[in-house]
Amino acid sequence: DNLASIPEAIRSVFAQFPMRVIESWSDSKWQQLTLQLLWRLCQNGVQPTSASPHRNPPIFRHRDILLSATQFDCDERVHDLLIRVTSAFLDQGFAAWSIPEREEGFYRCFLSLFAEKSPWTERWMHPLKAMIAKERTTKSTPIESIANSLAALGVPPQTYERYIKKTLLALPGWTGMVEQMSSSASWTLHPAPKGSLEEFLAVRLLLDRLSATDCLQDHAAYHSFELADVLTLDNSERYDLLGQTVQQRAFDVFQLAQRLGWCPRTLNSWSPTEWQTLVDEMGAFDDIERRRMFHLAYEHRYRTQLLNAISVHSSLPLKTPSTPSFQVITCIDDREESFRRHLEELDPAVETFGAAGFFNVPMYFRGAADAHFIPLCPIIMLPKNFVEEVGPLSAKQAEARRSQTRLLLGKASQTFHMSSRSLFSGALTALFGSLNAFPLVARVLFPRLTSQIRSLCGTLFRPTVATQLKLERALDAEVTDKGVEGFTLEEMANMIQRLTGDIGIQNRFAPLVIVFGHGSSSLNNPHESAYNCGACGGGKGGPNARAVAQIANDPRVRAILKERGLVIPDSTLFVGGYHNTCDDSVQYFDIDRIPIPHEAKFLAAQEVMEKARRRNAHERARRFYSLPLTSSDEEALRHVEQRSEDLAQVRPEYNHATNAACFVGRRGRTRGLFMDRRCFLTSYDPTTDDEATSILMRIMQAVIPVCGGISLEYYFSTVDNIGYGCGTKLPHNITSLLGVMEGAASDLRTGLSQQMVEIHEPIRILFIVETKPESILSIMDRNELINTYIRNHWVQIATLDPSSNQIHLFQGDGFDRYEPGTDPLPTLSNSLDWYRGWRQPLGFAKVVPNVDATSPPNAVEVTS
Repeated sequence: DNLASIPEAIRSVFAQFPMRVIESWSDSKWQQLTLQLLWRLCQNGVQPTSASPHRNPPIFRHRDILLSATQFDCDERVHDLLIRVTSAFLDQGFAAWSIPEREEGFYRCFLSLFAEKSPWTERWMHPLKAMIAKERTTKSTPIESIANSLAALGVPPQTYERYIKKTLLALPGWTGMVEQMSSSASWTLHPAPKGSLEEFLAVRLLLDRLSATDCLQDHAAYHSFELADVLTLDNSERYDLLGQTVQQRAFDVFQLAQRLGWCPRTLNSWSPTEWQTLVDEMGAFDDIERRRMFHLAYEHRYRTQLLNAISVHSSLPLKTPSTPSFQVITCIDDREESFRRHLEELDPAVETFGAAGFFNVPMYFRGAADAHFIPLCPIIMLPKNFVEEVGPLSAKQAEARRSQTRLLLGKASQTFHMSSRSLFSGALTALFGSLNAFPLVARVLFPRLTSQIRSLCGTLFRPTVATQLKLERALDAEVTDKGVEGFTLEEMANMIQRLTGDIGIQNRFAPLVIVFGHGSSSLNNPHESAYNCGACGGGKGGPNARAVAQIANDPRVRAILKERGLVIPDSTLFVGGYHNTCDDSVQYFDIDRIPIPHEAKFLAAQEVMEKARRRNAHERARRFYSLPLTSSDEEALRHVEQRSEDLAQVRPEYNHATNAACFVGRRGRTRGLFMDRRCFLTSYDPTTDDEATSILMRIMQAVIPVCGGISLEYYFSTVDNIGYGCGTKLPHNITSLLGVMEGAASDLRTGLSQQMVEIHEPIRILFIVETKPESILSIMDRNELINTYIRNHWVQIATLDPSSNQIHLFQGDGFDRYEPGTDPLPTLSNSLDWYRGWRQPLGFAKVVPNVDATSPPNAVEVTS
């Protein structure tokens, strides 16, 4: 009788099990039953809900759907062909011969190459001949061909844009290079014709159609399908590609219920609306969103440390030498932060400045030993002036004779090469050719010694010829749309006026001003340009520094500047230099032209530079595990020199790794602050700017895209090194003289290698600008690119008041007052006391030469 009042679920249990069995259940058994009940309720609850809404429903290409349905990747064979054709089309001289009909454009070139069926043509490409014949008969343009292909593929018109974008991003490296070579590479030997990206897409869609059709014919289940039918396959198959199933959503709720202590009774009482709300909320705070929140906290920690350090340090009196012994202008590069800091520690009277490394001399440059001109300026600029490095007339005549000699030797070598194919000559070549292995083995086992021997031989047997830059425009120089050779005196005066105005050095010149460009040299490194100067478009900044010195020393230029109110004393000498950030060597240009009165000052400055480069090598070498932390600065210098010459070295230097900030302001606000080589330093004096902040506007136009671009490149290459970086360097091979592939054929690898970012902390760069918040907002209103970087929060930005230590931080849509901490900075007498014994990123400290430390060495909190 009592059984009628018992719920069905309990009654079914009694029907199967005796009471004594249930009473004997352990706690774990009851827990198991409760969890199963909770799981069933979670499954039933999320089952009626729809998937969390997406702003843009995912677009699927035919390849995506067929891969899910047949496990066959249609892109593999398409990419294999496209890579071969595109690399040949974009080749800059790597191939033995050029692809035929290249001048007709990518589309016509492709049609011409594959108009005839070859006996070696793969089966899936057999219909290509007929397809090409139809394209030629209808005289289709690339755009018309794209429209025809989209229609044949059954792509809805409203999704054209997103479908095309996803198609192009299926091979992002080569696609991006086609666009780059057709839009921003007029300086290259073989730029691609305008509109090459549209032509590339037209060819790509033709091949996609062929590959997808062949895939359908190969699988009986889809034999009757047309291309347009593929996009209408069962939605459940397509939904699986989202990576989010009902089971997964149920499991997420199941875990959440246990975390929050929701019992089965609670879940059972929810209405469908409440279940939908829960699923939507969880979908909005998915795995990506959770990672984003953690990353914001990660960035917040370093930002707080930096802003607190800047606030405390800038509250001290401005630290600027009243009478500088000499002045140094370097690139804003973060690798120069430590170099400048060591210079200032060694000679407290030295004054350093930072400017974008092209030093306001945008030019196409060709060195004496170079074959072609290259642009030395930020990528967003298009130079109009060509500059060559030339020697005296006698040197040119000697070079002409050497050219004739090289031609004769080349012909002899070709003759020998052809004759070596005979049996006797081939055996002779094989016998003596093995001797070539000795230099190779020596370079692998003794890289530094081999380099020194090679350098010594070059000095003994190859006479050094003095060269100069051909900067001044000839009277009869022809001005064309592409540009003109050299600069006028007015243009040169404009460059010096702007450079000195930007860094705030006007009318207070030291007797000696050294301008250092920078670059990086290493062996067997296909990524070498990524280690060079970003403000020089990946080139070396030495020619720009040399040009600045040559221009600033010209009495005619100084006379023009004097008329404008900028006086460079006759006693001031500019010297151009080059800092190799890989081996920390320092080179000076045109020192044979240094006047006798300046020789003593230059030699004294050179001695300080020699010590600074050793200290700089020692500080950055702490990152290399191949060097003990107890090594001396001399051992560190030898170590970095050897790394640059090592044929097997994949980490010649770490480049911009760990970059995290950029300070735009007077050096006196940060001088003596240990920033661990993580900060770009851009000189700017707000007291010399006008009300419209014209100088700051110019600086920000270069600094934001250059430093922001470097930061984002490192950020994404670290977060996803395979997708946005380029993986390990080891299997990379140069192709087309444009980039690298993995192995013999792959997508063109973009981004940075694993070896370049393995010590990087992926945080968005923080700009700290010595100005008022209103000035930055005004610049944002006037410059769309800067506005985009800041308002999209691709970079972080804060302002430092020019007359106090007050900081404002840009958050949301405006600046908010930042309240810094008040903890004092540790004080020490030199940088070595702070970084000695540490490989990790370090915190901030105040370096005051010849002052006792206020805290023990290495009493520092790491930032990660």
